[in-house]
Amino acid sequence: MSDEVVTTTGIAAHGASRLPSVEIDSFNIELKDDEGFIGDRASKGAFRDILEKWRKPLRKSGEDPFGKEPSENISKKVLDGILVGDDTEASAVVHSAIEEFAQELAHVTRCFLKSKAWEKTERIVVGGGFRDSRLGELAIARTEIILKAEDFKIEMLPIRNHPDDAGLIGALHLAPSWIFESHDSILAVDIGGTNIRCGVVETRRKKSPDLAKACVWKSELWRHADDEPSREQAVKRLVKMLKDLIAKADKEGLKLAPFIGIACPGVIKSDGSIEKGAQNLPGNWESSKFNLPASLVDAIPQIGAHDAAIVMHNDGVVQGLSEMPFMQEVKRWGVLTIGTGLGNARFTNRSNGRS
Repeated sequence: MSDEVVTTTGIAAHGASRLPSVEIDSFNIELKDDEGFIGDRASKGAFRDILEKWRKPLRKSGEDPFGKEPSENISKKVLDGILVGDDTEASAVVHSAIEEFAQELAHVTRCFLKSKAWEKTERIVVGGGFRDSRLGELAIARTEIILKAEDFKIEMLPIRNHPDDAGLIGALHLAPSWIFESHDSILAVDIGGTNIRCGVVETRRKKSPDLAKACVWKSELWRHADDEPSREQAVKRLVKMLKDLIAKADKEGLKLAPFIGIACPGVIKSDGSIEKGAQNLPGNWESSKFNLPASLVDAIPQIGAHDAAIVMHNDGVVQGLSEMPFMQEVKRWGVLTIGTGLGNARFTNRSNGRS
């Protein structure tokens, strides 16, 4: 395919519902009930609120095993350690919080499964930062048991790759397979409310043509929440991170494809602008005058000898796409990402997926 075909808006439309291997039936659904957004009941913050609730009765009697440490400040690592430690009371508090959170996650999942967009879903993978812990894995397993006890024929599994890597690896599935024929890696970006992560993702197609063995070769992380940059400063820093990675990949002899896949919160329009859902990003990313893919093409017009093509999609979608090679025995599957909020996407495999 000639270089002229590659346009500044990317190879596929941004936020597209049809990708090389899957149809995206829905993403970023905001289900509501009388109490507000249903997804808020299964967020990272919701778990901390539940943990706090179970500590309160013990605190009144002066027997809180966590002392005066605020629940939101107790790390996942500490909580995981308590699950296998000798302090039975502390362990019981954490187990109680996991059980209640699993009941909430089961309720939220039930609401999704009953929605038209999610009907006939066979498997759900759960990603996001909460998944990266033993307590997260237990909550996911318990949720599956609760749903199966109610005769929902559903599998719920933790996402295979570390959530940080999944948000980059999934970007491979935004690109058409022909782009990999003479390249062995791509640039990927995962934008979040706290961090921006950029990476070089190796396809490893020789080992696994379906991209099952793809991995992050190198990545850079910037906690933009600490710096509180303007939107323009954030884009400038992102460009620098990408250029640094291009230089490192070139020095290492990697054959970077002229492609950048971006995962970003919110509803992504086909022109690359963001319709809604980007309120946690630095500055106003929902402005009709701002277009991140276009800004990046201006700053990085070429990668190697070819025009740079960029495709941006919702971050939940991209994280889910990292599971694409492992979903071939089911047709309809979804992803839930537990973080600041609850990301979601539902996929149907295309019969003519990647070879």
